[in-house]
Amino acid sequence: MNAPTSPQIIEHEGQPLFVVLPYAQYLALTRESVDDDVAIPWEVSKLARREKKSLIRAWREYLGLTQEAVAARAGISRGAYAQMEAKGARPRRATLLKIAEALEVRPEQLTE
Repeated sequence: MNAPTSPQIIEHEGQPLFVVLPYAQYLALTRESVDDDVAIPWEVSKLARREKKSLIRAWREYLGLTQEAVAARAGISRGAYAQMEAKGARPRRATLLKIAEALEVRPEQLTE
C-alpha cells in the first residue's frame, strides 16, 4: 500500500475543502498538550492581542460585564479593578484570585 506521506488538499470549485493528513501528523496535532481548563477562547485572545487589551479586560468584555459588576463580585472598588484591568498591570496573587472567581475563570487564564 502506498500511503501518502504529506498532507493532501481536496478542493471543490477551486476552493480548499478538506485536508487529508498522515495519521502520525494528525496524532501529533491532536495530542498536543492543551489543558482545556486553561484554554482561552479565540474571541478573548483576539481582544487581547489585536486590540491590545489585557486578558482581564478581554475576558470581562467577552462575558459582557461592566467594570462595576466585576468589581462588586470581587469585593474591590471599581477604581482598583480598573487599575488591575490596565494593560501591563501586575495584580497581587490574592487580587488575581478574586478577579478570576468574579469572572468564573481560572487565574492562569488571566495572566499573559
